[in-house]
Amino acid sequence: MIRDAPTPGLPVLLDRLASIFKDIKVEHTVFALPFAFMGAVMASEGFPSASKTVLILMAMVAARSAAMAFNRLVDAKTDAQNPRTSSRALPSGAVKKRDVALFVLGAVALFLFGAWMLNPLSFRLAPLALVVILGYSFT
Repeated sequence: MIRDAPTPGLPVLLDRLASIFKDIKVEHTVFALPFAFMGAVMASEGFPSASKTVLILMAMVAARSAAMAFNRLVDAKTDAQNPRTSSRALPSGAVKKRDVALFVLGAVALFLFGAWMLNPLSFRLAPLALVVILGYSFT
């Protein structure tokens, strides 16, 4: 009987997640948030409700995180060859491609959930937004 590899414990998973967050520069998302909120203020002709603000924040962080992590997947081979980027989580082996791909899927799901909760138009436009933010990695 073949045994499966042991499932990594919570500390290992948290370390991998921390490595992914370090590489996608979550702190840079803070810079983009004012633009998202300005759009929300203009669309609602005033300040959105607290619940809408939380959903916008969640969707924005999830979308940007998905885009940046996907970019790390696409650029992994190039990053490994570049001395400036070879220490990133994927090229250095701190995380596996599977880990980053699962992170991307989770972030996309969170983005879609946030868009669905915001309003029907946001949800219908969400796939187009995903094409743009994920497709950017190939430009």
